[in-house]
Amino acid sequence: MSKSLDPALAAGNRLALAGYDARHFLWEAREGVATLTLNRPTRKNPLTFESYAELRELFIRLKYATDVHAVVITGAGDNFCSGGDVHEIIGPLVDLPAPELLMFTRMTGEVVKALRACPQPVIAAVDGVCAGAGAIIAMASDLRLGTARSKTAFLFNRVGLAGCDMGACALLPRLIGQGRASELLFTGRSLGGEEAERWGFFNRLVAPDALLAEAQALARELVRGPTFANGMTKTMLHQEWSMGIDQAIEAEAQAQALCMATQDFKRAYEAFVAREKPVFRGD
Repeated sequence: MSKSLDPALAAGNRLALAGYDARHFLWEAREGVATLTLNRPTRKNPLTFESYAELRELFIRLKYATDVHAVVITGAGDNFCSGGDVHEIIGPLVDLPAPELLMFTRMTGEVVKALRACPQPVIAAVDGVCAGAGAIIAMASDLRLGTARSKTAFLFNRVGLAGCDMGACALLPRLIGQGRASELLFTGRSLGGEEAERWGFFNRLVAPDALLAEAQALARELVRGPTFANGMTKTMLHQEWSMGIDQAIEAEAQAQALCMATQDFKRAYEAFVAREKPVFRGD
C-alpha cells in the first residue's frame, strides 16, 4: 500500500482477507493464494442458504483485498459440489411465496456477479460431481481444471426449472458454443471430464490426486505476475462481452494506459534492460 494513501481512504478500500474466518466452508490463504473448499463431503458438498450468502459477501469483499491475489475453489473429498442442498434449499423453496423465491434467486445470482467482479483470477478445481449451482460456480470461474472422472451437469430442467439460472444462458454459450450449451441446458445430461475438455469447458484435465496441487500451482504462477494488470484483464474480459469492437478498442486503450502507469510496468522494462526476470509487486 502506498505510504501516501490517506488512512481514511485506505480504511474503506483496503482489506486483509488472508485470515478470513469462514463459517460455511473452509478458507486458507498462503502467499497470496486463497483456497476455498466446499466442505460437506458426505453430501457431495451441497450449498445452503447460509453458504450462498457467505460466498456472495466474501467475493464482494475480495474486491478490496490487499493480500489475496488468486482464488482456488474446490470441494472436499472426491466431489466438487452437488448444487443446492435438496433438504435445506429445494424442499423449503416449494412452499415459499413469489417475493421470497425472487429473494433467493437474486441472492444466488449475486454470487456469480460478485465472483465475476472481483479482480482475482478464480480457478475451479473440479473432481467428481459438479452439478447445478456447483456447475454454475465452475462455469463462472476464470479457469477450470478437471479430472477424467468428473461429471458436470446443469440439472435445472430435471427439477422442472429453466436452464436460465445464475447466468447460465449468458455464460455457458460463450465457453462452449450455443449449440452445446443448448444441449446441456435442455437435457440436463452429465458432461464427462474428457468431453468437457474437448468442448473447452475445462482448460485441462489432471489426475485426481494432483488436482488441487496443480490448481494451486497455477494460482501461484498468476500471483507472481503483475496482479494489478491481471485484474484489469479479468475486468475487460467481462465488460467487453457487451461492447462493440470500437467501444472495446477504446476501453482497452484506457485500461492499458492505466497499466502503463504502474510500477510493475517500469519494473518489467528495467528487468528486460538488465536481462533479468521481473519481480512484480502488484502496484
